[in-house]
Amino acid sequence: MSRRNVASEDQEPDAKRAKSSSCTVAAAAPASLGISRGCGYWQDPVQGMASSRHEFGEHGGVNMSIEASATFTVMEAETLGKLFAGELGPDMDFYIYSRHFNPTVLNLSRQIAAMEAAEAAYCTSSGMAAISSVLLQLCSHGDHIVASSRLYGGTHALLSHFLPRTSNITTTFLDLDTFDDHAHVNTIVRAAFTPSTKVLYFETISNPTLCVADIPLLASIGHDMGAIVVVDNTFSPIILSPIRLGADVVIHSVSKYISGGADVIAGAVCGPASLINSMMNLHQGALLLLGPTMNPKVAFDISERLPHLPLRMKEHCNRALFYATHLKKLGLKVIYPGLEEHPQHSLLKRMANTGYGYGGMLALDLGSKEKAYKLIQYLQNNVQFGLMAVSLGYYDTLMSCPGSSTSSELSEEQQQETGISPGLVRMSIGYSGTMEQRWSQLYEALTHMGLLSSSSSAERRIKVGSRRRTLNDRHLHPRVNLCLSSSGRLR
Repeated sequence: MSRRNVASEDQEPDAKRAKSSSCTVAAAAPASLGISRGCGYWQDPVQGMASSRHEFGEHGGVNMSIEASATFTVMEAETLGKLFAGELGPDMDFYIYSRHFNPTVLNLSRQIAAMEAAEAAYCTSSGMAAISSVLLQLCSHGDHIVASSRLYGGTHALLSHFLPRTSNITTTFLDLDTFDDHAHVNTIVRAAFTPSTKVLYFETISNPTLCVADIPLLASIGHDMGAIVVVDNTFSPIILSPIRLGADVVIHSVSKYISGGADVIAGAVCGPASLINSMMNLHQGALLLLGPTMNPKVAFDISERLPHLPLRMKEHCNRALFYATHLKKLGLKVIYPGLEEHPQHSLLKRMANTGYGYGGMLALDLGSKEKAYKLIQYLQNNVQFGLMAVSLGYYDTLMSCPGSSTSSELSEEQQQETGISPGLVRMSIGYSGTMEQRWSQLYEALTHMGLLSSSSSAERRIKVGSRRRTLNDRHLHPRVNLCLSSSGRLR
């Protein structure tokens, strides 16, 4: 019987519902699974989500009801005091106020925690809200962070300018993603730590240069130095599981791949239940006191999209690999971790969950901003290959020049140091349209721009000409079967 039906004469008293004297966030998996720092029980992300607790609707619906209430009632007056004392909480179906915990948001949070093999998670109003809340929870005034220099521009600005100004929290930036010698990495990273270092922060696949972090190595160094390892996994949900590889906390901009529709702004923090509970503490919790609350209606919407995230990621990755492979053959400077020539290809292959690909992002370096601008403008306005827009994970391809957009917070010198050239074009590869159609559009734009080398004639057969070609034409390219099933259809 629902506790919300206050008119019922046989309503169960609050006291009988309380089975524990402590308030904790319900874990994503049973305690018997023994999830711990980078080890213990682990499932493939798809298995994890399928094994997570399913919430039914108020009247037996297959989907959970949306709990849009800002505040929640109780049956006994003394219960409010127990709620504020932390003696009762959401694990026993007791709620106070939706800036604290909300049932619908908690349901989505459990699903994302299961996907990341985290003990717990909670969702926020944006990815930046998730990042800033975690760092402010883990760091106090005067503390120090060691971070990768290859970060999203907003994160870099938070660490470089906002936190030093408001909290005297400083950051040492290191190029963590381009060292081949483990001994050298150890020396460089350890030397950056100080007695006040609390966090080691990096992205799994860096934005926008697509360098791949050695998560096990960096996590090991961070733990040896007594730091909490925080990883932004926005570019590679399903593909990489940082907690399995040793990270403590995983952050997502849910607005991107997880949402998939470019229609909501949202974020998530995944990690130990103790961290999530501390972030909701009535006196010291960054999530509760700063208030980056996710709307329950947004949480419900995203929870309905999460089950098909693996399918979407596979198609994003399949198409990105197809384009990257052929763009490379055309003589263009393409950056994609799925190419064997990528410096961290083998590393990503070792770390990745099997069967989901190497990511849906690729980058083209055209050398100059003028060429980059002309290409993405032609691709949008003349051939409708994609859209000139920031963000990623949308079903249509999104294109931008990071140096003047999402990484513009970095100085020109910082951009040069991190490999962001003026002519870099970042593409979030979508899955709308047929592969043949989209390749034809891209090839036409490259031809119009005069970007193809004279030695690329063999690849030109991929272009749709007077005779319509299909993707099971084995003359397209010897590696085209990477993206095809035995029937010639896209996998």
